[in-house]
Amino acid sequence: MFPSISPAQEIGLAILFVAALVWIVGLGHMLWDSRFHHPEPAGHEGLSVIPVQRGPQSHPMESVELTEAEQEAFAGLVRTIPLR
Repeated sequence: MFPSISPAQEIGLAILFVAALVWIVGLGHMLWDSRFHHPEPAGHEGLSVIPVQRGPQSHPMESVELTEAEQEAFAGLVRTIPLR
């Protein structure tokens, strides 16, 4: 193919060319599919990572008693959260 490079380098260059060509074709296919495929939004199912809350009879290590100042500070923090 090229007189100035070894056969091993020619094989490596051919493999690199084929890999680049496959990558370009795959990228084009992915982009082409994303133009036309728009899945329907699913209904809100909630967060699956948050466990179900127990009742008021939870384990003592799962509850914390707040002082009056801490309760007021938390209430002020919650009021600063923007609601959509």
